[in-house]
Amino acid sequence: MTDTKIAAKSYGALFFLQNFLYFLLYGVVRFHNMWYNGAVFQPEVLCVKLNYDRKSKDPTYFIQQGIRNGKKVTTKNIKRIGKHSELLAITDDPLAYAKEQVRLFNEQVKEGKVEIQFKIDFEEKLVASGNITSKSQLKNIGYFPIQQIYHDLHLEEFFSQVLADRKITFPCNDINRFLTYGRILDPCSKAGTYDRLDTYYGMENTFDYQHILRHLDVLVDNFDVYMEHLFTNSNNVVKRNTSVCYYDCTNYFFECEHEDDTYVDPVTGEIFRGLRKYGPSKEHRPTPIVQMGLFMDGNGIPISMCINPGSQNEQLSAVPLEHKITKMFGSDKFIYCADGGLGSYAIREYNSMGERAYIVTQSVKKLSAVMKEAVFADCDYRRKSNNEPMTIQGMKEFDRMKEENRELYDDKIYKVLVADKAIDTGLTEKVLQKNGKYREQKVKGQLQQYIIVSFSRKMLEYQRYIRNAQIARAQKLLETKDPEMIKKGPNDVTRFIKRTSVGENGEKAQDSYVVDTSIIEEEEKYDGYYAIATNLDPRKHNDAARILDISANRYKIEDCFRVLKTDFEARPAYVSNHNHIIGHFITCYTALLVYRLLEAKLEQTGHHFTIDQILDTLKAMNVMNFQDTFYAATYDCGEVCTALNAAFGLGLNRKYYEPKALNKKLKKILK
Repeated sequence: MTDTKIAAKSYGALFFLQNFLYFLLYGVVRFHNMWYNGAVFQPEVLCVKLNYDRKSKDPTYFIQQGIRNGKKVTTKNIKRIGKHSELLAITDDPLAYAKEQVRLFNEQVKEGKVEIQFKIDFEEKLVASGNITSKSQLKNIGYFPIQQIYHDLHLEEFFSQVLADRKITFPCNDINRFLTYGRILDPCSKAGTYDRLDTYYGMENTFDYQHILRHLDVLVDNFDVYMEHLFTNSNNVVKRNTSVCYYDCTNYFFECEHEDDTYVDPVTGEIFRGLRKYGPSKEHRPTPIVQMGLFMDGNGIPISMCINPGSQNEQLSAVPLEHKITKMFGSDKFIYCADGGLGSYAIREYNSMGERAYIVTQSVKKLSAVMKEAVFADCDYRRKSNNEPMTIQGMKEFDRMKEENRELYDDKIYKVLVADKAIDTGLTEKVLQKNGKYREQKVKGQLQQYIIVSFSRKMLEYQRYIRNAQIARAQKLLETKDPEMIKKGPNDVTRFIKRTSVGENGEKAQDSYVVDTSIIEEEEKYDGYYAIATNLDPRKHNDAARILDISANRYKIEDCFRVLKTDFEARPAYVSNHNHIIGHFITCYTALLVYRLLEAKLEQTGHHFTIDQILDTLKAMNVMNFQDTFYAATYDCGEVCTALNAAFGLGLNRKYYEPKALNKKLKKILK
């Protein structure tokens, strides 16, 4: 072999090695940038160039596009320019003409308008995936607005700080945001969420399932700090309204037959209570439950939460959690608002200190005889809308079907009563006995408080409609069933059934059953009445109407629980470990907070939609990969989609997306 040939081969090998190292280095840099910015190996257009067979006497010229899909780089001929011989009919230099077409195509790409040609083989078969079940290849981009809010909460910084001194290698922030997306858009078990992460555009599994469970431990270890961080940084999204703080409790059932044990340390005497305990449940399920306490601000956005055993008295959870949020605010100036079950004497007393105040519902039936007499006395009532005097008799007698009375039918009247003795409101407190059980006793302390009693004709008609239906069901039970076999309850229709026993001359008594009209008459006395207790003086500046409005917004916290249980499927929970249970509800709480902030952002643009409308839109916002060249939207642009684009400026109303454009949107969010 001659020296010239050896040199040529050496030069060729050196050239190949140089290019190989260049592309290797380029790939490493791309990998680092994409990993750092949170993007994950989606197809990306690299370059557009001219392609033709240089050895052919009559080559065909194509516009060729280079596409990176993960670690694989492929090229596709996306447009045919023509054969050399064909182009001679229109130009003397077909090669120069072809190069000019490539240049024009690149300009079109910059303008976002290109013409692409594809070959489709209808006989081509799907490639076996190796999975048991087939999966949709659609990718969701509806989570982009959720990611924007999550990013604005600065949770990546939070995890970096709390884990700085811990040897944790798995990506806690990635796991946390994935669990948040999944709980909002596709709620299921932790294992199910892990299996479906590849349905989101730009995401892949950078962790194992075991890391999800270990991440829940991290959340529990930093529970209070995490809650405080979420509240503080939520002000980056919308301004929080903490002038009124609403509190309520709910229960979540678990699919298990036995409650968790309570362990007492024989040395220290410490009590370790299990979370899943038998307790009162609205669903009447014979399964253990866990209790959640939730604080919400005046705009319906969560502030903080706590998780307690299902058997714990819910009144014991309010003050400790309220003490924590007081530290979060840096001020104790706010109004505590809750229903009667969370308005015990201890809670009212705690919120009578400092600059705090309370507004809690008050049962009219539990008032003392003196207070009841004042309630039913038909004097001193005023209309809520205009503060004009009005009587209860007048509210009951007007013709509600006449159009001129519609405003009065929608209105209510109120009266303010001074109740500076705790026993006047029928308050009791639970006292711990020596046997470890609680006993209720009347409170003998005094509080400066007021009772605002309201009466609504609309509520009266509604309550009587419900009762009449219950009476009809009770009568039907007497006609169709043996009364002895009917189980009675304090609040169901059987409360109207009365048994009487009659016997004569020593004969065995005969039982008879009738509808008890005395119970009906007693209940009808309270129809239309509603009362709240407060230490705010409603007589100043005619604040009674404002206090009634504040109390009326308690429905928003019930709606938060409905969203958690129904839309986010927080129940039943399929975890059993103590930390995993709490961690599960922390992720559910994060999802609720992110969603409420998204709603608030939409309302800032003047739009209001139901949760079904918002979630259906986000779930439908999927794109389809078209031969690794571009993505096509599989959704139309409804009103919610338009509002989301106006609120977040992400431009998710396109029909087609270049991969680099979607990656750019993600990178913009994660900056």
